[in-house]
Amino acid sequence: MLKYKLIQKSNPRDLTAPKKFYASHASSGRKTIKTISRDIEDKSSLSRGDIGNVLDNLVDQIPKYLLDGQSVSLGELGSFRLTLSSEGAEQEADFNTSMIKNVKIVFTPGKMLKEEVAKARFEKIVYSQSDR
Repeated sequence: MLKYKLIQKSNPRDLTAPKKFYASHASSGRKTIKTISRDIEDKSSLSRGDIGNVLDNLVDQIPKYLLDGQSVSLGELGSFRLTLSSEGAEQEADFNTSMIKNVKIVFTPGKMLKEEVAKARFEKIVYSQSDR
């Protein structure tokens, strides 16, 4: 069950417009590689240390593959790829790498991951006046 809270926001395009309430995800915590390793250990014949080692090494390798110009597909989990943006140059010869302004990692979830998340149900978190 995904928990959400309502946050009142103004319209940035029209600051005179009345504020509206919008849903905002209310996190229920954080999973680390250590806790994920423990969870997987219960479903596997591998030790928590082995699983943690694999996950740590995966995290180390992904940026190396991306910086080599490759996309990284992790099956049903999804894939990672790099995108970049730059300033424009009038002529090709005028372009130089200092004009590249932004390199981003793009994650595209796999089909199964998308389908599972699409099944989300929601629960509103109600805060007391003292919590706000």
